[in-house]
Formats: sequence, C-alpha cells, structure tokens
Amino acid sequence: MKSFAFCPVTDKQINERVARFNAAFTMLLLLIFLITQSIIPVLFLAVDFLLRAADYSQYSLLAISSRGIVKYFSINGYQINAGPKLFAARIGFVFSLLIIVSFLSGAVLPAIILGGILGLFSFLESVFGLCVACEIYPYVYRILQKTSL
Repeated sequence: MKSFAFCPVTDKQINERVARFNAAFTMLLLLIFLITQSIIPVLFLAVDFLLRAADYSQYSLLAISSRGIVKYFSINGYQINAGPKLFAARIGFVFSLLIIVSFLSGAVLPAIILGGILGLFSFLESVFGLCVACEIYPYVYRILQKTSL
C-alpha cells in the first residue's frame, strides 16, 4: 500500500535509532502511568515533549538517554529529517497536556484512553518505525491551510 503522507521538513537531521528509543521510553513511561495511575510520568513526558518540540532536545532527558544508549552499544542508525519528529513531539506534548488536564479534573477514564492512544503511537514508532504523526500531518496541514484563508 502506497502512502501519500508528507511531513514538515527542516534542515536538521537526527539519528533514526535515537528517535525510536525516545518512543520506547515514552511507551514505558505511559505504561507506568497506566498501571500505577500516577500522573508523575505524564508530567515528566510533558516537559520532555516540550523540550523536544521546541527543538531543545539537548536538554531532554529521554533524548540524552537515547543518544547515550545508541552510542554506548554502537547501534548503527541512519540520519533522517528531524521535521516529522518535531511534529510528533508537538503532538505528544498536546496529548500529555490533555492527559494531565483530564486526570487532574477527575476524568480518569479519558486520561487512560488518551494515554493508551499515545502509548500505541509510541509502540508503533519504536517497534515498527511507523510515524503516526507523518500519517496525520497532511490532514492537519489542510485544516490549517483552510483556516488561514
């Protein structure tokens, strides 16, 4: 099946394996949230996503850890455009905020559902390299284009 998805493009490149480790860490933190129903892992994720979304990944603990693992184990990766991962981090930040607001307002079930969706996205990225953000970006782009007219 051919995909016609496109993503934002930037002049920056990132290691694809680092991005997949970031997704794996995200998935693990969301799993901790789902099991314990403690909001702390999601608060951590919100800050980390914000750093990565604002292109300050040098301060992101998940990105630092992922780069360290890739370097320490000499995992071969290839460079990809950072644009889709920045967009994915923005989506992750929005999801994290929605989870936090839902959870703190007492709507635990919606918070769990949103955490499950974000966890599924992270799982697909970490295991299969499938960037759901790239698949939904064309629709977001069209909506933004229509609203800016």
